[in-house]
Amino acid sequence: MNDSHLFKRTIVKHEIPSRYLPEGSRSIRVYLPPGFQEWISYPVVYCQDGEDFFNFGRIATHAQKLILDEDWNPFIIVGVEVNKKLRTSEYAADGERHPLYTRFFAEELLPWVESRYPVRTEPNERLLAGDSLGAAVSLSLCLAFPALFRRMISLSGAYYDASYKQLLQQESLADLQIWMIVGLQETAFESDRGTFNFVELNRQARALMEQKGADLHYEEKDGEHKWGFWQNELPDALASFLGPSPIFTR
Repeated sequence: MNDSHLFKRTIVKHEIPSRYLPEGSRSIRVYLPPGFQEWISYPVVYCQDGEDFFNFGRIATHAQKLILDEDWNPFIIVGVEVNKKLRTSEYAADGERHPLYTRFFAEELLPWVESRYPVRTEPNERLLAGDSLGAAVSLSLCLAFPALFRRMISLSGAYYDASYKQLLQQESLADLQIWMIVGLQETAFESDRGTFNFVELNRQARALMEQKGADLHYEEKDGEHKWGFWQNELPDALASFLGPSPIFTR
């Protein structure tokens, strides 16, 4: 009997129609784990900057190895593409397209994926992941739609003033579970909005989240604001939620 399907890695691309986005659609890519069966339900990871998470973060490669070699329970990954020219407008909390993108994500993308793939629909079975402004928009989704999103991975989050104001407006973050990391060499990162000390941005966001009751794991390590740093941290980040001995329990 040929059991090659048990080790097969599948990545499928789709175009999701949208009433909110001016372009009328958004591309995604979906990783299906080895041994995928349509009658089994799976936890799901939704990644901002989907192309970068797959190409530079190598998230599908990490997942394949963890499932096959480390005996993790399988999970599905959905990478949501972004036009880099519109990224700040969509991801920054005060961006012009931010309300449209977050509504697309919660009201169109999520139902589309859940109607076509056997992903689990409980908020504790969904995990958001984002780097820099991708972490900021993931936080926005958790704050705006707490019934849908409560768990996230933050890789050097770009928590500018607008994100901090979002946090200040929250009475409680007791339902939020967040894994955060920032590189110690990210003290003068030049972005399209100016030069920022990401270590301080993340320390300030962490303190406010903890003050409001978030369940939080925070790390600072040697590293720059680059995928070369984040790629190596992804297995630990995923393990905190999906591994055999998670930090965050349901």
